[in-house]
Amino acid sequence: MPFLDFTGATKWVGLKHFISFFQNPYFWRLIKNTLVLSALNLGVAFWIPIGFALLINELRLVKFKKFAQTASYLPYFISSVVVAGMALSFLSSDGIINKLIVLLGGEPFLLNMKPQYFPMVYTLINIWRNFGWGSILYLSSMASIDTALYEAASLDGANRWHKMWHITLPSIKPTIVVMLIMGVGGMLNADSDMILLLYSPATYEYADVIGTYLYRYGLVGGNFSYGTAVGLFISLINFGLMFLANKVSRRVADYSLW
Repeated sequence: MPFLDFTGATKWVGLKHFISFFQNPYFWRLIKNTLVLSALNLGVAFWIPIGFALLINELRLVKFKKFAQTASYLPYFISSVVVAGMALSFLSSDGIINKLIVLLGGEPFLLNMKPQYFPMVYTLINIWRNFGWGSILYLSSMASIDTALYEAASLDGANRWHKMWHITLPSIKPTIVVMLIMGVGGMLNADSDMILLLYSPATYEYADVIGTYLYRYGLVGGNFSYGTAVGLFISLINFGLMFLANKVSRRVADYSLW
């Protein structure tokens, strides 16, 4: 049906789909899981690329530096389906994780069937796949730092730790702030594609997020109007979070997107 219709064939349902989503028995579970997984990404996975970029920037062996960068980038170019397949293989009953557990004297168990372990598995996979690629932006910012600052610090007796803490980090602070604001703006998105590949009905309690619910109920279930309404709700909340984070950043750190 057309969006604008003056014949009366199109029925305006108002807030029906929004109310239906808010009254859904799984609403609070979806919100909680989405926020928990996104918070793990922001609280843990977000900072790993920064630390890795700082370490790479301090390397003096050019060949090893190039090798480390290349090795860290490679997982990003592997298909999400392959990454998820590898992870599920590692976590299977005869996978490398359980073999290590048995080797250490423990009892094997299926990590991918234990819902309470899903946030940890999801976060570790995200870190492994994205930390190398995520460090590129910070390394680019570090490359633009005036070398005279490091030379002056050396003359003042500063060691490599002092230079990193007082020169490198403050120089890339604007980049960190911008990326953090954008991360906050995507809090309700999580990484639905990867979660869809990793989760199962057994892990819904901790793994089912808004994006995966919309895929099952909105797309696969054919409830396109409902899915569009919930998608709009997510977009509005994400924009509100990004606007708030931008305002806080402008007052606290003097950096912002606008």
